[in-house]
Amino acid sequence: MIQVHRDLEQLPPFKNAVITIGTFDGVHLGHRQIIKLLKEHAAFNGGETVIITFHPHPRKVVAHGKTDVKILNTLPEKIALLDKLGIDHLVVVAFDDAFANQTADEYITNFLVKKFNPQIIIIGYDHRFGKNRSGDYHLLEKLGETFGYKVKEIPEHVLNEIIISSTKIREALLKSDVNTANNFLGYKYFFEGKVVVGNKLGRTIGYPTANLAIDDEEKLVPGNGVYAVELTIEEDKAVFKGMMNIGVRPTVDGSQRTIEVNIFNFDKDIYGQKMHVHVAAYLRDEVKFAGLDALKEQLAKDKTEAQQKLNT
Repeated sequence: MIQVHRDLEQLPPFKNAVITIGTFDGVHLGHRQIIKLLKEHAAFNGGETVIITFHPHPRKVVAHGKTDVKILNTLPEKIALLDKLGIDHLVVVAFDDAFANQTADEYITNFLVKKFNPQIIIIGYDHRFGKNRSGDYHLLEKLGETFGYKVKEIPEHVLNEIIISSTKIREALLKSDVNTANNFLGYKYFFEGKVVVGNKLGRTIGYPTANLAIDDEEKLVPGNGVYAVELTIEEDKAVFKGMMNIGVRPTVDGSQRTIEVNIFNFDKDIYGQKMHVHVAAYLRDEVKFAGLDALKEQLAKDKTEAQQKLNT
């Protein structure tokens, strides 16, 4: 089980630490190549794998809150994904102005060496660190001779793949292209929300919905549309199937963006519970229908299509 550390003053003595540093947002297929490399070196050297990540997102701190960073994984989601991949330690560094303003030498000496005593550092050739991003791969190599660690380079094609993947995943999700996003992620995109009271219109036309309030405002929500989903509910570990609408519900003159999930073959009161939604497939755009009868007719078609996609 992964050990998560948030206090740099309380870190354990890592055994032959093989470390890498990054946001690992999405923990997608590109990231998994680095994790494979990390685990291979740790196994060969009888060491532990250590991933160093930052919270909040460094761009948010450097831009002093002026950037609207949308993340693919919240911190708990990232921890769960890395745990499944067999990482030994995740160190979550509180990224602030003081940390950002360390010189490159201080970053290596007082942070990497003093706190982690690494045997191997796996890093991209273009990785920059320290105040004004003055530190680089060559400085790490040079000081490695003094401090006794080795530096391994992440190949350029893997780094390019990570950058392209992260960008494409975000762009695809915002365009409702979950097929592309899920292919790059290597799993179905997911998010969590709390079931809150809606206007209860769905139950009057035979399609009751759970309205979700997303926990983390930085979490990226897919673009408007209707989706086939799989889900779990806090107090029930069974996996349910359903369909989800993200949008403003134009047929009923909605104006506020909502997330509504119709759970198939389900009739329980789940207000206040957490729902974990995996987005499996995109069905259609959100459209305005002539009235509730037309909407009901379309929902029947949506349900049939969602069931087909979820059963294939």
